[in-house]
Amino acid sequence: MTGSDTVLRARELRRRLSPPEARLWIRLRGRRLEGFKFRRQHPVGPFILDFYCAEAKLAVEVDGQGHLHPDRVEYDRRRTLWLHRQGIRVVRLAAESVRVDLEGVLEFLGRTASERRLG
Repeated sequence: MTGSDTVLRARELRRRLSPPEARLWIRLRGRRLEGFKFRRQHPVGPFILDFYCAEAKLAVEVDGQGHLHPDRVEYDRRRTLWLHRQGIRVVRLAAESVRVDLEGVLEFLGRTASERRLG
């Protein structure tokens, strides 16, 4: 996928967030999480991240059941390694966690982003 293809795909994905992604986005957008700016469906290299905070170099991925498939697990592993080499920490959240414990998820993300900003 070329850079322009990735950008076009990211735009498309922004228009159709999953329900857990949409729920999390409402609480991340507009610097609502401790002043951190998050972008949704943000392209980085050949990948599109569900959410990305450049200040903390933090990627947040909301994983549904499809991420449990062995092929997907391997793809996610390679993707995470590539992002790690770029200095980006990847946090994977189960979609169910976003659904049932949004406040706990937000507390964890705020703490993680703050640690990354300081470190």
